Order: sequence, then C-alpha cells, then structure tokens
Amino acid sequence: MSVRWVLAAGLRACGLCVGVSAFLWGQTGQGAVSGTVGAGAGAGLAGATVSISNMATGQRTSTHTDSSGRYSVAELVPGDYGLTVSAEGFDTVTVTVTLAPNESKTVDVTLEATLSLGDLGFTPAETQGSAAQQARLNRRSHMLRVHQELGLVTTVPLFATLVSSTGAGGRATSSSGRNLHAGLGVLTVGLYATTASFAIFAPKIPGTPTRGPIRLHKALALIHGTGMILTPVLGAIAYDERSRGQRVQGLAAAHGAVAAITAVAYGAAMLSIALKF
Repeated sequence: MSVRWVLAAGLRACGLCVGVSAFLWGQTGQGAVSGTVGAGAGAGLAGATVSISNMATGQRTSTHTDSSGRYSVAELVPGDYGLTVSAEGFDTVTVTVTLAPNESKTVDVTLEATLSLGDLGFTPAETQGSAAQQARLNRRSHMLRVHQELGLVTTVPLFATLVSSTGAGGRATSSSGRNLHAGLGVLTVGLYATTASFAIFAPKIPGTPTRGPIRLHKALALIHGTGMILTPVLGAIAYDERSRGQRVQGLAAAHGAVAAITAVAYGAAMLSIALKF
C-alpha cells in the first residue's frame, strides 16, 4: 500500500469519528420536560393539551395528557421554553422552563376551573339574550332616529311660516300673503305630527330611566306640542276674520304670540338633544 492511500484512509476515519462524535453529542445534549396536569384536589386531568415552544426559534411541540394526567415531551435542545397547558372548562396556564444540556425537568401544573355565569348565580334564562327584546330595541332605535331626522326637516317649513307671517297680518296684508302663510302652516303641522308620531309610537323599553337632556327634551315637547295644536286653531280664526275684513281680536289675537313661543320651545328641544349634561 502506498503512503498516499494510507493518508487518505486515515483522513476518512478521522472525519467519520468527528461526525459520529458530533451526532452523539447532539443526542446527549437534548433534554425533556414531563409532569402531571391536575384539576383541583390533586386529580389528574386527562386529555389536556400541552404545548411547549422554543422562545428562540419559535418551534412548537404539542401533546396531550394520558388517562392519569401525565405528559412527556422529549428531544428538546437546550434553551428557554414556554410551556402552555389548556383544557376545555379550565383557565389556561403558561410557565417558563429553562433546559440545560442533557437536562430533564418535571413540571407539574394545576388548572383552575373557569368561572361561569351560572357559578355567579345567574340562571340560563338571565344569561341568554332575547331575540324579541333585541328586535324591540332595534325598532325603537330606528323610529327615534327617523324622529330626529324629520324633526330637522320640520324646522325648514316652520321657519318659512314665521317669515311669511309678516305678510299675513298687520296693516300690510294681502290675501296671497295669508294663503301662503296658511299653506306653510298646514305643511308644518303635518310634518310635525308625523315627526311626533315616530317618538310617541316607538316601542318602550321597561326600566329605562329618563334623565338629563332627554328629560328636558320631553318637557319642551309638552310646550311646543300644545303650541302646535293651538297655533293652527287660532290661525284659522284669525285667517277667517282677516278674510272678512274684520280686525283680529279675542283669542285669535294671541295667534302670533303662541306661534312664537311654540317656535322657541321647538328650537330649544332640538338643541337639548345636542347638549351633553
């Protein structure tokens, strides 16, 4: 045999030894984590999920406890791990485990039962939502939203009615001015009645307190609601008297004042729902 062949064989043998040594070192450097998962009173919890994740690499390994609540995860390289144990009906527990080369650790975990609403004294009927109540609440919210939107729309003919009143009364008056004022008044009352109906007929939610701006809004509604009834009645009397060339007198003479109070109360009611107090 030549010297060259001997040297080559020696190098191959050395390489094989190094490779085997590295493999054996890697195998013996691995560790393991095992233990028992309990559920109160020291009883083992079968079927619990045990996940262990390498914090450096993110590699995760999962297993389940056996009938005695025991688990074991092997072939773990040295490092820091997050051990998470979970089971249905129990709180999840996570602990940190640090493994040195060739180290095996025992980590026992006890899970606490998750508190349910029943445990707190609530009956199933109290914890389950009611489709009928939710539908009632949705309908009320919708109708009140329409009430607010129509309320804003009603301010337009209301303002126009107030402006047109200058041509419907006093010395400078005409039949066309009175007709325009009366027509705008009828439109305002019609829109107002529609607006109010959405608030009046919206489903009520028992036990809901009325406070703050809503209470003020309702109080003002009593004022402008009464005014919206009296104003057209007095206006019709005043219209008839003016059309016959007579002087507006008696209750009809209060038509302008009642209309003004109604408009102010209506505007204040609109502002009350925009304020927070």
